[in-house]
Amino acid sequence: MPTLTSLQSQPLLSAVLILAAFLVGLSKGGLPAIAMLSVPLLSLFMPPLNAAVVLLPLYLLADVAAVYLYRHEYSLPNIRILIPAGLLGSLVGWATASIVSDNAVALMIGVMGIVFCLYRWLNRDRATSAAPADLKRGIFWGILAGFTSFVAHAGGPPFQVYTLPQKLPKMVFAGTSALVFAVLNLSKVVPYHFLNPSSTESLKVSALLIPMAIVGTVVGRQLIKRLSDRWFYLVVQIALFLISVQLVLSALQSLSE
Repeated sequence: MPTLTSLQSQPLLSAVLILAAFLVGLSKGGLPAIAMLSVPLLSLFMPPLNAAVVLLPLYLLADVAAVYLYRHEYSLPNIRILIPAGLLGSLVGWATASIVSDNAVALMIGVMGIVFCLYRWLNRDRATSAAPADLKRGIFWGILAGFTSFVAHAGGPPFQVYTLPQKLPKMVFAGTSALVFAVLNLSKVVPYHFLNPSSTESLKVSALLIPMAIVGTVVGRQLIKRLSDRWFYLVVQIALFLISVQLVLSALQSLSE
C-alpha cells in the first residue's frame, strides 16, 4: 500500500496517483470507462487489489459529486433493472474473489469491449432505431457490470454494451452511469474491508487525492456539456475500444509469463 513517506520518495508514484484520481473524476463526470485506466496504471507500482482499495474512497467521494450533478438526468427504467442486477453481480464477485483470476476477468472484459465496438463501427451505415430498456438483457449485463466492477473497478464495458444501443441523450446516459455505479461502489465498502482492509496510511493517501477526483468530476461534466451527442458517443466508444485492447494485451502478457 502507498504511504505518505513513499510518495515523498517516489515522485513518479505520486504523479500516477494524481493522474488516476483525475481519471476517476472524469469518469464520474460523464466519460465512462476512462477510470478503467486507473487500476492498470497503479498496478505498475502495487498489486491490483491494493490499487482498488486505495481508489475506492475516491470513487465514493466522486460518486457524491456525480449524483448531485446528475440528480435530475437519468433513465429510471434502466436504474430499476441495473442496480438490483449489479448488486447481485457484486455479491458474485465477493463470493468468487479468491478463486477468479484477475487476468481471466481482464481478458473477458477486453474481448467483450473490442467485439462490441467493432460491431458498432462496421455496421454504422445501417440505420438502426434506438433499443428500449430490456429486462433480460439488463439483468445479464447488469450482473456482469457488478461483477467486473467489484473485481477490477471495470464495470464500464458491460454497462455500455447494454446502454449504448438505446441511444440515450448524453446527459441521461452519463447520469444513469453515475447513479448505478454510485450504488455499486457503496456496496463494495464492507466486502473490500474484509478482503483487504485499508490502513491508516492508505486512507491518508486517498484523502490527499480527493480534491483531484472532485476536479475531474467537474471537468468531465463540463466536457460532455460541450460535446454534441454524436461526438460524445464517439469519444466513449473510442475510449472503450482502447481500454479493451489494453486489457487484452496486459492479460495475454501476464498469462504468457
